[in-house]
Amino acid sequence: MAYPIVFAPQARDEYEALPVPIRAEVRRAIKRYLSSHPTRISRDHVRRFRTMRKPQYRLRVGNTFVFYDVREDRVEVLTIVEKAEQTARILST
Repeated sequence: MAYPIVFAPQARDEYEALPVPIRAEVRRAIKRYLSSHPTRISRDHVRRFRTMRKPQYRLRVGNTFVFYDVREDRVEVLTIVEKAEQTARILST
């Protein structure tokens, strides 16, 4: 089953603000990991947060992190941040 990917308005703005090469890497990783098996944990790329309700998952793409939730029928990308910003951003949501 292919999951549609839905970006929150904030995530869309963050995605568009990424430099072009990083944006291309993020786009490829989202297609590869989130469109078909978004809940499959990967040692290097996908991590599930068990103690947090939102976001449920984090996809690592180099030094960029994509935080997302999985619903029954779609994947919701909540925010896209650089490694240095991830703790402050997630704790504020």
